Amino acid sequence: MTDSKQAPEIIAIPRWFKIAAILALVWNLLGVAAFIDHMMMTSEKIAQLPVAEQALYAAVPLWATFAFGVAVFTGALGSVALLMKKRICYKLFVFSFIGVVVQMFHSFFISNSYEVYGPGGTIMPIMLIAITLLLVRFAAKGNSNNWFS
Repeated sequence: MTDSKQAPEIIAIPRWFKIAAILALVWNLLGVAAFIDHMMMTSEKIAQLPVAEQALYAAVPLWATFAFGVAVFTGALGSVALLMKKRICYKLFVFSFIGVVVQMFHSFFISNSYEVYGPGGTIMPIMLIAITLLLVRFAAKGNSNNWFS
């Protein structure tokens, strides 16, 4: 009798994988730095912002700040897991994506960030969503190709 379960086919990891994983880590560490900078804003620094930005900063609810933290820290951990070729990177990137979506929901639909920053202020949020979704898909591809342990 033959065993009906066959070992999954392992597809060789492409040469560009490590470069992409390092870029993902750098990107997410920049997000961590932005979050830390956001959290360390003193009242003196806030007072140096234009009045409209001061009001925008003061109006950010705790849940949006929490989503920001979830997005960047799970993204950074996902990137480390990606470099280590661990399957958990997918789940971490999904959490990061959810955090980004929640944060951008606040930015686009609740706050008046568009009025403050104008059309140019939509470029970075759209990039955040696109890159985070790309990382989710990248990790999913790695899982489906059995690149990870």
